[in-house]
Amino acid sequence: MSDSKHFETQAIRSQSDNGLQREHAAPIYMTSSFVFEDAEHARAMFADEIQGNFYSRFSNPNLNECIEKLILLEGVEDGVATATGMSAMFSSMAALLENGNHVLASRSLFGSTHQILTQLFPKWGITHTYADIDKTEEWESLIQPNTKMIFVETPSNPGLDLLDLEWLGELARKYELILNVDNCFATPYLQQPAKYGADLVCHSATKFIDGQGRTLGGAIVGRKDLVEKVRFFARHTGPALSPFNAWVLSKSMETLVVRMDKHCENALQIAGYLEGHEELNSVKYPFLKSHPNYELAKKQMRQGGGLITFDLKGGIERSKQFLDNLKMLSLTANLGDTRTIATHPATTTHSKLSEEERLKVGITPGLIRISAGLENVNDILEDIQNALTKSILYSGSDEIKRTNLIKDKASIENPELS
Repeated sequence: MSDSKHFETQAIRSQSDNGLQREHAAPIYMTSSFVFEDAEHARAMFADEIQGNFYSRFSNPNLNECIEKLILLEGVEDGVATATGMSAMFSSMAALLENGNHVLASRSLFGSTHQILTQLFPKWGITHTYADIDKTEEWESLIQPNTKMIFVETPSNPGLDLLDLEWLGELARKYELILNVDNCFATPYLQQPAKYGADLVCHSATKFIDGQGRTLGGAIVGRKDLVEKVRFFARHTGPALSPFNAWVLSKSMETLVVRMDKHCENALQIAGYLEGHEELNSVKYPFLKSHPNYELAKKQMRQGGGLITFDLKGGIERSKQFLDNLKMLSLTANLGDTRTIATHPATTTHSKLSEEERLKVGITPGLIRISAGLENVNDILEDIQNALTKSILYSGSDEIKRTNLIKDKASIENPELS
């Protein structure tokens, strides 16, 4: 492992030791198990008297390299790799919560995390209370005697709202609670929650850590005593990351810095272009000065991230037309890809929430989430502007403009009317 303190050098130079072939990049260990030297070696391994690899559900050289790199980049003690981001979110809570425990969670959460809290955990006697991001003065009053964990996303999905990690860390310490932070949107390059008091940090490595839409993966890193319990849970419930996916993710982290710099650069330009656009009700991006948490974003994030949201005039029908008129941007259930992606959260990622629940976290019928890719930003902007123009008939924002466009459309379809 590298002794350098520079993030990008650590991401590139922390890797497994060379093998017998003195390979420059770690090989892929596509094996389900490893051979014991003798019977005593097998006994000692199962008795945890010695460390090593014996079954890839427990450990594997590729998994070890991947998670050790992420531990280094997040600046924490220990970690566990998992098969997906949601298996990481679930394991980070299920391994540490018991019947009768209570979770205080930010209301702004990814849809599947919401389902864990509202549909799965109640079966096991684990309750939760949602706290509003913009009403932090109420959080302390929502802590109950049986509260054990605070779970948050910052920036949130999809609203891009921010929570003060330093304040959360102090709140968690005051009541001896576990602070669990989903750091998927920021990645350890833009934000390191453990520096502000987070006990656990979770990732959907499927997103920006992979960065190319190729593979699935997740991770839980943080305090050693807590990670040991998560490791026991994961070892016996089986959400294991495959050796191949671990190899891909480890190699992906070598380019995390250059990719995130470009994601953020493109996202800021897109947000700046869209801000004040006459066809939008609002635009949100953490490093826009108009963002309500701009100063906080500057404090705890290196850059603003790769996600932008905007609210289209015209609601759900306008949103559908906007998406259908995109020519280059992808419509897919992912983010953090090299390719720019457009998503309509109300009908996809957060469709299982009620309309009231969506509105409480700012998911309006016209909300669009853009994951800025690595293409030339002018090509991205041209596609967005073209879709905005072609969907304007559904905006209801300017009757004269709507009438003229209808006439133009009729003239094109029926030349005799022109």
